[in-house]
Amino acid sequence: MELLLILTYAAICIAIFKIFKIKVHAFSLLTAALGGIAIISALLLGMNYNHPFSAQGRFYFTTTPIIPTVAGRVIEVPAQPHIPLKAGDVLFRLDPERFENAVKAKEAALAEAHQAVEQLKAAAVTAASTAQAAIATRDATLDLYERSKKLVASGAVSQAQHKQAEERYLAAQGQVEAAQAEAQRATLESTAAIEGVNTDVARLQAELDTARYELEQTVVRAPTDGMVIQLFLRPGMYATAMPLRPVMIFMHAEAPSFAAAFLQNSSQRILADSEAEVILPAVPGRVFQAKVTSAGAYIPQGQLQPSGTLLDPTAIRGDGRVIVQIDFKDDISKFHIVPGSVGNVAIYTHHMHHLAIMRKILLRMKSWTNFIFGDGHASGAH
Repeated sequence: MELLLILTYAAICIAIFKIFKIKVHAFSLLTAALGGIAIISALLLGMNYNHPFSAQGRFYFTTTPIIPTVAGRVIEVPAQPHIPLKAGDVLFRLDPERFENAVKAKEAALAEAHQAVEQLKAAAVTAASTAQAAIATRDATLDLYERSKKLVASGAVSQAQHKQAEERYLAAQGQVEAAQAEAQRATLESTAAIEGVNTDVARLQAELDTARYELEQTVVRAPTDGMVIQLFLRPGMYATAMPLRPVMIFMHAEAPSFAAAFLQNSSQRILADSEAEVILPAVPGRVFQAKVTSAGAYIPQGQLQPSGTLLDPTAIRGDGRVIVQIDFKDDISKFHIVPGSVGNVAIYTHHMHHLAIMRKILLRMKSWTNFIFGDGHASGAH
């Protein structure tokens, strides 16, 4: 574009010199050159500021690192790379024997706990019956003790006999207290519950549920529709959750989003709903119509994360660029554009809109240059 402007200006100057018969000398040539520099510089500066351009556009896609919830040895890997999968399809399986044994052990312990609950209930009933029998015995000895108290005053019963009746009553009272305490303890053990379930049973049921969950996690499934795009996992390898070590990369079946990074100098001219055009090296010679959907929401270098160190501004590299979300108005589905592909973006604002033609010409010239590339022609290439 700069060369085109220079040639156009030079042609206009030649025409002016010939039409108006201006003498060619050092002053006229210097005036024409300085005027050209000023005009072309003003045009380029106005275009760059009001219709910004970025060579840092890219299709971004989301991936999920697949990490097993439990550790174990891999026994099967049904998933294949780049083959579409549905949510829930099996990615790989771990050896389930250890987890199956844990489930059986918890099931046995839970069954034993249920039996223990029945035994506790029976023991509580027995203890209550024992307490009732002790109360009956105590009441009988109390009656004898009360009668002997009356008879000892009349001399019908000796003092020794009265003392024996008293001791039998006190002993019976002690047995009642012991039996009631035992009955209360047995009742508490049999009725101890969490939400109506015996505490031991509830604890073992929770442990059994955890064991069953871990057994289920030996089969790792696709989180959503998508495909595995990196698969080095093989049967016999050991997969572990901690430390976090992904065993494969899963790409979701979602349309990639396109975003471009613009210099901060253009921040005042990057507005939502502005018209935009995109060229892609993957599709040489084509210019795609688009629009701005997010007008510079953030600059990555400004993000803060919780950490144990204070912020050191000198550790931040680069000033950063404004990230702008771009949506395509043209249908690009008929082209094979691989997620992660790059592109160039031009944004057209209503400021000095006449200069947009310069940016459009530049963008189309650059689009045609995408047909020219050097791989396979460099020296030493095979």
